[in-house]
Amino acid sequence: MEIHHLSASLFADKVGVQRSSISHILSGRNKPSLDFVLKVTSVFPDIDIYWLLNGKGQFPDKNLSPSTPSLINNENKFLETNAPSKKIKRIVVFYLDGTFDEYLK
Repeated sequence: MEIHHLSASLFADKVGVQRSSISHILSGRNKPSLDFVLKVTSVFPDIDIYWLLNGKGQFPDKNLSPSTPSLINNENKFLETNAPSKKIKRIVVFYLDGTFDEYLK
């Protein structure tokens, strides 16, 4: 959470879990479930799953940037996750301070 400059509540919101779940994990009351670990690694690809589970390995993963990965190629099409015929209409970037920027094609 520190490397991404997130509070526990913002981290919970970003990962999509209840804030109490983060509190229980941080206090040692509960251990993280596999579902929780998978959510964290899908939202934060720079977190090595082996490091998250065992505390061994690299954090952040040196092979990945902690920034958001590029979702578009030069032809304005989604990469891999969507059909090549889909084109981007707009992109909205939300900032931690509650503001946002919107980019329209």
